[in-house]
Amino acid sequence: MSIFADVLLDALIDCVKELPFLFAAFLFMEAVEHHASEKMNYALSHAGPFGPLVGAVLGCVPQCGFSIMASDFYSGGVITLGTLIAVFLSTSDEALAILLSDMGNPEAIGQLLVTKVIIAVFWGYLIMCVQHVLRKRGMHPGAIQKITGKKKEIHDLCEECGCEEEEHGILRSAVRHTIEVLVFLFIFTFALNLLIEAVGMERVSEIMLQDSLIQPVLAALIGLIPNCAASVMLTQMYLDGVISFASAIAGLSTGAGLGLAVLFRMNKNRNENIAITVFLFAIAAVTGLFLQAILL
Repeated sequence: MSIFADVLLDALIDCVKELPFLFAAFLFMEAVEHHASEKMNYALSHAGPFGPLVGAVLGCVPQCGFSIMASDFYSGGVITLGTLIAVFLSTSDEALAILLSDMGNPEAIGQLLVTKVIIAVFWGYLIMCVQHVLRKRGMHPGAIQKITGKKKEIHDLCEECGCEEEEHGILRSAVRHTIEVLVFLFIFTFALNLLIEAVGMERVSEIMLQDSLIQPVLAALIGLIPNCAASVMLTQMYLDGVISFASAIAGLSTGAGLGLAVLFRMNKNRNENIAITVFLFAIAAVTGLFLQAILL
């Protein structure tokens, strides 16, 4: 019982320490969301052949609605598959907020963001080139049907994360996001520390396949969970040394926030949505395996 109480107290203290930094990070993210999202969306929809580059750079900017708008644009035929994948790969959901709150590891932010942007640009343009070759050979895939009816806006699509509450200002949204992530962070930190105390760090590392080439595949699967808890868990495991940098990249590359959920909601071609999800997982897993191989 003493171990349980000690672990509970340690998890609570760790989360309380991160609270002010986590709130500051979300306050900054909400400010970007509410004051720059329209310009970012305009830039993405008018990027043309620079779509994957623009999508990759803007996708890593800390705000929660960009992957959602990218899904809406793709469903409406505004952007290409390469651009959509680039946005998904560069988006890190709640991971950036966790990294910003961890003041003891600031270099991790730059490493993660730069790597994800490079990966997103590479795969985005590779997909664009493949599609161009297919068109040349008369194998052009079916065009995406335009979504008819009322034009979708980001605040109509982001009901799940509270971004639509613009009339309450950024403070309320920042508080809400902070509380939600802090709860996930506390639960996971407590569970992980309790597991380490019970079975030992070596056993936990074995469970997560540490130093194994297969670990990025497992991380990519975790990243597909349509909830910010997945990105919180992956980021914290990376900061605690449970998973490698390559695995963190793989997991956070599939963790596209609510982008995939909105794609299934807005794009009427369900088979295409499933194919995009599988394709995103395959890209993240292959990239993670490659990084794991060269970094081990």
